[in-house]
This record gives sequence, C-alpha cells and structure tokens, in this order.
Amino acid sequence: MVKKQKNKAKTSFLSRDTVIFVAIIVAIVGAGIYYLLSNSTPVNEKFPVFSAPTNIYIVAVHDPTQGYVYEQESTRQAPKALTGGVADASIHIPKGALVSLHFINEDKDTGAPMDLNIDEFNVHTNKLNYFQAQTINFLADKAGVYSYYSKLHPGMKGTITVDP
Repeated sequence: MVKKQKNKAKTSFLSRDTVIFVAIIVAIVGAGIYYLLSNSTPVNEKFPVFSAPTNIYIVAVHDPTQGYVYEQESTRQAPKALTGGVADASIHIPKGALVSLHFINEDKDTGAPMDLNIDEFNVHTNKLNYFQAQTINFLADKAGVYSYYSKLHPGMKGTITVDP
C-alpha cells in the first residue's frame, strides 16, 4: 500500500499583504508622533511642552501716517497699533506660559516682506510676503519686558511683558 501524502501549502500567519498593511500603519503612526513632537517643542526648549498655548496674533501692516507697524489682533477689541506712541503697546503673558505666536503680513498697500524677531526667546520668523503667515511656539520662561522688532523695517517695534 502506497501512502499518499498531501502537499500542504504552508500558510504563514503573516502574509505579504498583512506585512505591507502593518508597515503602512507603523509609518503613519510614526509620522503622526513626529509631527506631534515637532509641533509641541517650543523654539527655545529641547523637549515638548504639552499644555494649552496662549494665542497671540500680530499683524504687520503699512499705515500711511505711521509707516510700517505691528498690530495686535484680538477677537474682543479692535486692533491696536503696537508702536512707541501708544500708551500701553505691550502684550502681557504670564511666566511659564506656552505661547503660540501667529504672525501675519497684511501689508496690501506696499506688498513689502515682513518679519518678527524676539531674540530672548529665539523667535525669528521667515520673511513673509503679503498675506503669508507663520506660527512659532515658545515658552515664556523668563519674567521681564522683551522687545520684538523687524530686521527688514527698523521702525517696527513692540514689547512683550512676561509677568511673574
């Protein structure tokens, strides 16, 4: 009697399609973690900070009477010019706050590029053309009054006060 052996095809637990699916999921999760960590790390820190940020909106415009100026945008009040002539041109934030600074170039009059810099917190925006925006996160970890300014337009200045 001759025994017939059935050739059983080896079925692997991890088929080729399963391996590809798992690799895609791992890549998506890895990209999400990288995005979360890179956007949660303030420019003046080495590690992510997971807290709700204080949002500050600063708009760069050209005023026919004052020249290039920064304006602070607020949903509760009309924009106020942040120049040396304004009584309280300072933005106040508490010490230790995570700040999400949203900078927008709204200079439709001249179309000049704009920038914003705060050296003490390592905040330096790109040169933004009309209607471009950039958001920079930083940790307000030092109490005091700090100037922000434009390298492109030396007359543009303002201050951020970090309250103790």
